Amino acid sequence: MVSAQVVISNTLGLHARPAMTFVEAASRFAASVTVRRCDSEERVDGKSIMQILLLAGTCGTTLEITCDGADEAEAIAALTALVNRRFDED
Repeated sequence: MVSAQVVISNTLGLHARPAMTFVEAASRFAASVTVRRCDSEERVDGKSIMQILLLAGTCGTTLEITCDGADEAEAIAALTALVNRRFDED
């Protein structure tokens, strides 16, 4: 199991388009992906668009991404890079 913290830095935050981009990226991996806001203990499935949207991540929100499975290292690297690239939006 590997985890990483990332900060949402795109202007509009984790709205529908970046949430879908995140879910599509997470779904490419066999590893399970969970995400939580660092100011909350509630974890959501990183492969579920509805659950990702429930995070209500605005610009500046810190998230913890956890991946667990055979390709966990590749998954965490890809997902943290996606968030750090501002979901390719800005």
